[in-house]
Amino acid sequence: MTLVASPAAFTIIKYFEGCWKLLPDNTLQAYLCPADVWTIGWGHTDGVTSDLIITQEMADQLLLEDVADVEAALDQILGTITVKQCQYDALTSLCFNLAGGAATLPAKCPHLWADLQAGNDIAAADEFLDCDHALVGGQWVELQGLKLRRQAEANLFLSC
Repeated sequence: MTLVASPAAFTIIKYFEGCWKLLPDNTLQAYLCPADVWTIGWGHTDGVTSDLIITQEMADQLLLEDVADVEAALDQILGTITVKQCQYDALTSLCFNLAGGAATLPAKCPHLWADLQAGNDIAAADEFLDCDHALVGGQWVELQGLKLRRQAEANLFLSC
């Protein structure tokens, strides 16, 4: 059975990504995220430049496409690992937020990955909390927003 991201995944992504830089005409302008990456809409980064402006509808469509990309990569790396819907949603949100996406999950969150492979759900949920740093100005920095997001993802991971 192949899972897809449920509304729970989209809720976390939208809450923490936000749709920043709303202009007076209700369009959205690109902005630099805390990790100094040009971003627009709901956390979209691919091909974004400082002068990009899109509509809310475009932001919503980009989110659907970005999550579909995460799902495809997540399904590939999970392979035979079985996860529940809430766990898949939490992993989708985490991987959406990782530079490099789901393919980088084993390298960027190795303890979470090992616990996931071992079926140790409680330990895996705890490991979400260790993935709260971003590269800012060449240094790995703990970000409060990431701490809050990872707590929400860990809670979702254990919710079913």
